[in-house]
Amino acid sequence: MQEQQQDAIPLGFTPVSASSRFKPANPDAAPTEDLKKIIFELEEQGEWIVHRVPEPYYELKTKFGRPKKIPLEQTWHHKSCGQCGHIPGYSASIFWIARKLGLSYHNPEEQTSCTGWNYYASATSNAEAQVAVAARNFGQAYQDGYFPLIHCGTSYGHYKEVRQQMIDHPEYRVKARKIMKKFGKELVMPEEIVHYSEWVHALKDRIAAKKVFDLGDIDVSIHLACHYSKLVSEDALYSQDLYNGQRSAVVSGLVKAVGANLKDYSTFFDCCGFGFRHILVQRDFSRSFATMRKIEVMKNEANPDVVLTHDTGCVTTLDKSQFAARVHKRNVGVPVMSDAQFAALSMGAHPFRVVQLHWHSTDYRPLLEKMGIDHEAAWAEFQDDVKRIKSGEIPALSWEMIE
Repeated sequence: MQEQQQDAIPLGFTPVSASSRFKPANPDAAPTEDLKKIIFELEEQGEWIVHRVPEPYYELKTKFGRPKKIPLEQTWHHKSCGQCGHIPGYSASIFWIARKLGLSYHNPEEQTSCTGWNYYASATSNAEAQVAVAARNFGQAYQDGYFPLIHCGTSYGHYKEVRQQMIDHPEYRVKARKIMKKFGKELVMPEEIVHYSEWVHALKDRIAAKKVFDLGDIDVSIHLACHYSKLVSEDALYSQDLYNGQRSAVVSGLVKAVGANLKDYSTFFDCCGFGFRHILVQRDFSRSFATMRKIEVMKNEANPDVVLTHDTGCVTTLDKSQFAARVHKRNVGVPVMSDAQFAALSMGAHPFRVVQLHWHSTDYRPLLEKMGIDHEAAWAEFQDDVKRIKSGEIPALSWEMIE
């Protein structure tokens, strides 16, 4: 590793001063058990195979000071059903960044949904089914030879809960092994469960080195997903260099690295309003919460040019709820996107071919203009692409066309 990061420890190198930057200094004093130790003990007992994080990786610090390995390459991209269905530029931006940085990855066609919607929203599933789905995807990634990188905050949090269930309940491991045997797969547990925003955070200095726009005048507020920072919170990444180690470092770390201005607000810790069950059965509550407890507070206190988050539901709810608040003359009207989309834009990704901002509801054009991006010319290029596809001249956009 050539690049240095203040809060990242390159593979094989541990600075003497590193531990003093994180609290607690002694990870063994953390109020939660060391799951990684238990995972390897269960492997020794023949309960499962541990899928090791491939090199190269960064070791970053979690909430209680434990190291967490973040793979940079050989990543198996566990996509989000909500991203693919509602925010396709989200996943496309992640892939584009990997290609731009020359990092190997696999976009699997064999992946299934995590079924987290079923588990959290409708409660119609059962523990065995949830364990089996997670084991099936983990086993497929292991079989493909790539390490899972989870795009969705829901899947990320859900799989961490499943991991805990499989550790605590031997009967679930027995049932999962039987199911995996029918698929011709081993029962596999990843050494780490890694969210894509942790991968972005690890790469933030490389991303900053590739940026093509000056972001010094761009004000950014962020929202951290509950399923990332609150669910099994001890697994989230923290840094003493950000918020004195009192909030997770993801997303904020990227904002600082690319030179934009991080703007705080008083309801930082509030949910986006999505809440799973809320968005299904109390949609008006979700929209009101998203706009009045989050967006409007941001506007009044920080007035950001853009809001960044790192989860499908959060982007969707914060972006697409604003239309209702505008009808009631509320102080809203700020674009919302993922950290990956913002990172890709800063590196010169096409706002429509790659980032696909035309899928977003809130007006993003003032942000693009402030960043120095000619959105009118970019839109004309994209419309020409659409005409070529409609005419049959090309079957679809290819990576070669949008590099």
